[in-house]
Amino acid sequence: MRITPKLGTLLILALASGWAHAADDRRGDDEGRYVVVSVADPYLELHTGPGRGYPVFHVVPRGQQVDVLMRRTDWFKVRDERGREGWAHRRSMLRTLLADGTPLDLGDPERRDYSRDPWEAGAQSGDFGGGNVNTAYVGYSLNEFLSAEVSASQVLGRASNAWLGTVGLVHTFRPDWRVAPFVGLGTGVVRIEPKATIVAPVDRTEQIGYVGAGAKYYLSRRFVFRGDYRRYVIFTERERNEVRDEWKVGFAFFF
Repeated sequence: MRITPKLGTLLILALASGWAHAADDRRGDDEGRYVVVSVADPYLELHTGPGRGYPVFHVVPRGQQVDVLMRRTDWFKVRDERGREGWAHRRSMLRTLLADGTPLDLGDPERRDYSRDPWEAGAQSGDFGGGNVNTAYVGYSLNEFLSAEVSASQVLGRASNAWLGTVGLVHTFRPDWRVAPFVGLGTGVVRIEPKATIVAPVDRTEQIGYVGAGAKYYLSRRFVFRGDYRRYVIFTERERNEVRDEWKVGFAFFF
């Protein structure tokens, strides 16, 4: 059979139409199997592979939908409305929207929502100058990197017991890391109660200051394991101030 130009054109159109219907049918069969999100940024870049070294071969414009097919570390394989498949970075996917208009929740433990859960509360135990210390604290995030904390501690030692109340600031260097290091400084008061001896010592209340460092390990988006080191200076009325080292670990949650 001789194929004329007109007949050839009709065959190409028929094949293209069949391909489009097949793609639509395939997308319809996949509906419900994958998460479908809409692009909220001006565009979503698609790479040929899961990494920065792979080139961008296509961009999905704002308003179009993509199917989220799979994840590999910080990269997501997606498919656009025309069946093109590529890889998008996690930061870009965080700015896509579900059908109800809410952002895509990737469930990343390190991606705490500071605007929604600014409060942190926790309890820790450890060593304070050779005595056992138990601490409860509450913190409030001023921004992603800086938070204010208030704590109360009880120290049980062999020669004396003590109560500490502190207020301070904590700076987290990389809140986007799962293990997030931080430093802190603050001030407060300590009530020292020596244990009874032959000559009854006098209880005293002194001002204190401290510097510290530590790290938080995000168990989930709401729960963390936290370890702290602090060096305290107790400002006394004697000739010398006193120095105490504190180590403690514990758990906290965001709300």
